[in-house]
Amino acid sequence: MTETADVLGANAQASGAVRVVNAPLPTVYGDFEAVGYLDQDRGEEQVALVYGDISAAEGEGILTRLHSECLTGDAFGSQHCECGDQLDSALRSIVAEGRGILVYLRGHEGRGIGLLAKLQAMKLQSEGLDTVEANIALGLPVDARDYRVAAEILHDLGVRSVRLMSNNPRKREALLRHGIKVAEQVPLLITPCEDNIAYLRTKRERLDHYLPHLEAAAVRSS
Repeated sequence: MTETADVLGANAQASGAVRVVNAPLPTVYGDFEAVGYLDQDRGEEQVALVYGDISAAEGEGILTRLHSECLTGDAFGSQHCECGDQLDSALRSIVAEGRGILVYLRGHEGRGIGLLAKLQAMKLQSEGLDTVEANIALGLPVDARDYRVAAEILHDLGVRSVRLMSNNPRKREALLRHGIKVAEQVPLLITPCEDNIAYLRTKRERLDHYLPHLEAAAVRSS
């Protein structure tokens, strides 16, 4: 039986993220190593993209992005959110740094409510609700994401502390709860456009995201 089959088929009662495979992944940004995991608690497949020799830093201060899956932004280039641009910027920053990790978190679509529910929420937003109001109107949590598996992946990769690329204070708090120190929170600020500035303002005002550049954008557009 192969190692992968062992992981997928045995120890059905096991829990946590278990490493299944390491594979080289050349990309337009640079040559990464894709490290695949199975989250045995949720049955989801997860992946971390590792660039450079992170062991040389002895697990300290690793430039890291926890990126929530967003099909519409990451794959389709949606301007409703800034997710695709953040993914691009994070990968470029990691390569420029010379080492780092991007954990791509599947199951986080629409802040954890799923693709179809996210599309329903987007429809309500087009009718005048903000992103928080839309989720509530659908009877769904405002943010259902869990970062446990991200912390488990970082632990497995030998990471003790990160420089976290994020505007979301909840990601920092979640990592701290799960035993990963955050040496620095590095803003990942994307220039807003007409289609997403209201969404971004809601993230700042109702979800506590650090988005100081929105004021300058409002001045330019007025």
